[in-house]
Amino acid sequence: APIITIGALTFIAFLPPAPFSGEPSAGIFDWLSSPFTVMPIQMFNWTSRPEEAFQTNAAAAGFVLVLMTLCMNGIAIWLRYRWRKSISW
Repeated sequence: APIITIGALTFIAFLPPAPFSGEPSAGIFDWLSSPFTVMPIQMFNWTSRPEEAFQTNAAAAGFVLVLMTLCMNGIAIWLRYRWRKSISW
């Protein structure tokens, strides 16, 4: 996570292209190679703005990050349990 945060330290103020939009038409996977901003940097930018809506966005993004972390950790624990059960010592 720290490497991604430092590597994507730039703030991108626009959305990636939607599939099959623009001139010439964007492909279905062009958004994969478009620039991005990591969520902690985006949350920092939102909390530095005075409008209350940005504070709400930052709180919701923090909640989403915590949920994603818990889900991925739960999946990793389940996979570890499943694979260890099949190993014969």
